[in-house]
Amino acid sequence: MRLFGSYTSPFVRHCRIAFAQVQLPFEFVETDYAQSAEGSPTQRVPFLRIDDQQLSDSTSILKFVREAQGHTFLPDLSECELYCLANTLLDTTINLFLLERDGLTLDAAPYLKRQFARILATLGLLEQQNWDNVPLDDGVLRLCCYLDWAIFRNRVDLSPYPKLLALLDHAKSDPDFAATAPPQ
Repeated sequence: MRLFGSYTSPFVRHCRIAFAQVQLPFEFVETDYAQSAEGSPTQRVPFLRIDDQQLSDSTSILKFVREAQGHTFLPDLSECELYCLANTLLDTTINLFLLERDGLTLDAAPYLKRQFARILATLGLLEQQNWDNVPLDDGVLRLCCYLDWAIFRNRVDLSPYPKLLALLDHAKSDPDFAATAPPQ
């Protein structure tokens, strides 16, 4: 079983955490943009090769890992909703990050400003929740992978969100989460 990805991708990180949690052996293959364009129809990481089968999205990879160990992936609606909100944060922030690398800043188009407003609105909603002693399920892990990546890439000022920062600190105390942190 081979997981293709990068050490900095929050999507790949979540998969690596899941593999570590269930102690499922795999080979990690560091992959760049050109290699992911060749290796996956989605032209992104992660993707997983299991014998003759390929999974081309982190969600299907996580479902495979969890269910291979007899667990249900996203077993309740609130966890699924949190996972989806975190995915929205990830997709939106990463798109803005990549557009900025290509020279398009928030001032380039009203659409980009709306995307940034979407990020802030979602963070504001999540800040209102009680995160005390929550288990590190896949919804929380997805959110914490986002938060840590946003800090790593300096994408969003998270200082107005002390509850989310406390949640991230809670996740950082988990050995599997800590072991998969982006390289500094």
